[in-house]
Amino acid sequence: MAQYRSLIASEIETLVAQGCNADNWENVKVSERFDAKRVRETIFSGQIRLGTFEKSHTLEGGIVRHSGITHASLHNCVVGDNVYIGRVANYIANYEIGEDSYIENVDVMTVDGKSSFGNGTMVAALNEGGGREVPIYDHLSAQVAYLIALYRHRPALVKNLCGLIGKYTESVSSEMGYVGKSVKIRNCSKIVNVKFGDFTEADGCAELVNGSVNGNENAPVKLGVRVMARDFIIASGSEVNEGAMIDRCFVGQACQIGKQYSATDTLFFSNCQGFHGEAASVFAGPFTVTHHKSSLLIAGMFSFMNAGSGSNQSNHMYKLGPIHQGIVERGSKTTSDSYVLWPAKIGAFSLIMGRHTSHPDTTDLPFSYLIENSNETLLVPGANLRSVGTVRDAQKWPKRDRRKDPNKLDQINYNLLSPYTIQKMMNGIEVLETLQKLSGEECDRYYYHNTRIKRTSLLKGIKLYDTAICKFLGNSIIKRLEETKFKSIEEIRERLKPDLKDGLGEWLDISGLIAPKQMVGAILDKVENNQYETADDVLKDFMALHRDYYTLEWTWAAEKIEKRLGKKISEITVADIIGLVEAWKNAVISLDKTLYEDAKKEFTLTVQTGFGVDGGDLRRQKDFENVRGAFDENPFVVEVQKHIKVKEALGNELIDRIKDIK
Repeated sequence: MAQYRSLIASEIETLVAQGCNADNWENVKVSERFDAKRVRETIFSGQIRLGTFEKSHTLEGGIVRHSGITHASLHNCVVGDNVYIGRVANYIANYEIGEDSYIENVDVMTVDGKSSFGNGTMVAALNEGGGREVPIYDHLSAQVAYLIALYRHRPALVKNLCGLIGKYTESVSSEMGYVGKSVKIRNCSKIVNVKFGDFTEADGCAELVNGSVNGNENAPVKLGVRVMARDFIIASGSEVNEGAMIDRCFVGQACQIGKQYSATDTLFFSNCQGFHGEAASVFAGPFTVTHHKSSLLIAGMFSFMNAGSGSNQSNHMYKLGPIHQGIVERGSKTTSDSYVLWPAKIGAFSLIMGRHTSHPDTTDLPFSYLIENSNETLLVPGANLRSVGTVRDAQKWPKRDRRKDPNKLDQINYNLLSPYTIQKMMNGIEVLETLQKLSGEECDRYYYHNTRIKRTSLLKGIKLYDTAICKFLGNSIIKRLEETKFKSIEEIRERLKPDLKDGLGEWLDISGLIAPKQMVGAILDKVENNQYETADDVLKDFMALHRDYYTLEWTWAAEKIEKRLGKKISEITVADIIGLVEAWKNAVISLDKTLYEDAKKEFTLTVQTGFGVDGGDLRRQKDFENVRGAFDENPFVVEVQKHIKVKEALGNELIDRIKDIK
């Protein structure tokens, strides 16, 4: 706790001589080593506390400013040690300013009455017409927001979660604002009821009203020129700049919003990027990315998603207003000029091409193409499993996680194949085989949830799903048995026995967290029974669930292996394991060779069109290779070839290790 004393007469004389005045000098208290020479042309009113001014600030270009106060008006402020405040056009009122901070060329910066600094703001995400509002707060996670927005069938759950957030909101509400340590606020016009965490930089903002900017030393927040933000919270490590406009928004950790992007009633979670375009009532789960001026995301839920230029959705059918909504499950993409008329639900890792107005539901047919064809939605099940782009996306997401804050709010599972997607593929095989059975094996086309499936696509879809399932189960059993020498089949069976009984049944994707439905349900029950003291306690349970993913995954995978073999783990033989590994090897090699051929399409003569200007075929080829590189030297192609060899060797190693065990 800082110690303050009253000014002595000589200090008051110095301050007055340097153009300072106060409504009552008795209300100005200073630290023991206060230097009055460092305060000039400043008006004080209300209760004032001033620290020491002993250090200097070095700015871009080598400009040095010694800490102190000049040309400012302060009302009810606490100024920490070594703060610089200069050229405040109007005033700074009701703020505690942390040590080593720098404030210059600000118009007005005030807290007007008791404020929660954006906490508790209701954001009408997902449904523009309301009914799914999420109260935002400093530590909001994608998982808690998901439950509040989507679990309206459990009103006690929603009420109690909102109550915990309300409790936190009240705890941080104050008539005093806060500027953390080492904060830089420069060239900003209007700042009202805004809290700034440590190491925040705000430079050139037009308007910041009722919000929290939660930077810290590990993950600073940067706010840039012409930014306008109202009723907002910006989490650690994020950047909002270049004329972005956000209104009633939560911007999660390590997000980037800029280039005149406009967002209203939107939740952005970890690593989202929004440039040029617009979002309205969007639940943007982790890694939702949109880069184009003509793209509108509206009334939808997305995650691990890339929106192509001109992507658009409609939530208004000109009857009862904009009340419709849509869900695009994780990993999906929209091509240029794609359009979806809500309501619709698109399965995980799907590709949306063209216009779709028939309200498709493809949740049990993941990794599909949805293609516009004669005003119908043509569905190609499993086609995205063959796409090099799908695998490339899955590899790049963990590499592009920009979060530096050790306290990660969103629990994110990056796995392409998981109990969540594999169960959907199993459901997909059942769906496709049922369609085939009901309509006849020789039928040319099949219809499913307002989509049309060609016979050839249906047959290929079944095969692709089965191949991916074999790959996943093989991955699981090889991982379970790796780096262990076994002497008997009993030792192998003991190792294959699940560590936990938990993990069986349906799995969910809770906006990035992949977990068993039953265990998520246990957390929900605890919320409904008021077993949590704070909202952060709920987050801790989701963290624990995320940490246990692979242990729980094996419980699920072991049961699927038992069903596939028709026997219990306690009855499994070496021959059974070798059979699973051989099927896995074939699946891996088959899928990798498909990816290899798909990548090869990027190096055809057609793709080389536009290269080698003013020349013939040889010049075109040379120009193409110098820009794009040779096919066999492409990093992804090299990685695919290496992956085939490594995985084949891994499978052979396990087989050699156990083949002679009785």
